[in-house]
Amino acid sequence: MKQMLMTLALATTLVAGYASAAEKTAQQQKMTVCNQQASSQSLKGDSRKSFMSNCLKKDSKASGLTAQQQKMKTCNATAKDKKLAGTERKSFMSSCLKKS
Repeated sequence: MKQMLMTLALATTLVAGYASAAEKTAQQQKMTVCNQQASSQSLKGDSRKSFMSNCLKKDSKASGLTAQQQKMKTCNATAKDKKLAGTERKSFMSSCLKKS
């Protein structure tokens, strides 16, 4: 059952990736956000499944953010995880924010 839910979650993420931010439902946005957070933390296997399950269940603060605000938050977190600074951070943030 858990495997089926994760497969469904992955399929939803892939489908959500093709929709523009304005077309995404709240659940699709939440799935995208949770997936980005799991990726930025380099989670794999059971720890990723557990994180995704908890992230999708809880009523997080991120759900109140616009798509652009969430993208900025995710890019900032990734830049911080990579310990980027100065020109490297600026370049990374620019490319990260341009990605769909």
